[in-house]
Amino acid sequence: QVQLVESGGDLVPPGGSLRLSCAASGSIFSIYAMGWYRQAPGKQREVVAAITHIGSTNYADSVKGRFTISRDNAKNTVYLQMNSLKPEDTAVYYCNADVLTTTGRRDHYWGQGTQVTVSS
Repeated sequence: QVQLVESGGDLVPPGGSLRLSCAASGSIFSIYAMGWYRQAPGKQREVVAAITHIGSTNYADSVKGRFTISRDNAKNTVYLQMNSLKPEDTAVYYCNADVLTTTGRRDHYWGQGTQVTVSS
């Protein structure tokens, strides 16, 4: 009923920048929070950044000062601007949304992920 599609992942050299996008669609009544997670090979998935519908944000310590999360509520879209990228940022980045559906169910939904590779 709800689909999230990420885009923007790429191969980028250290110090470079990328902008990820995630658009939600389907039987959406409202979205409270949206966020970005990442998972590197052999590691657990971790929270990168999250944003509520009123714009409150939280960031993992590892990305503070380098990444910025934002959203467009009218488009049900969340963005992640990533600057000063480091090799340790290499991971599959996943979008997540806390959704109230038109059927009255509240649940989290995941995108399929987009690969970010930081390498010289």
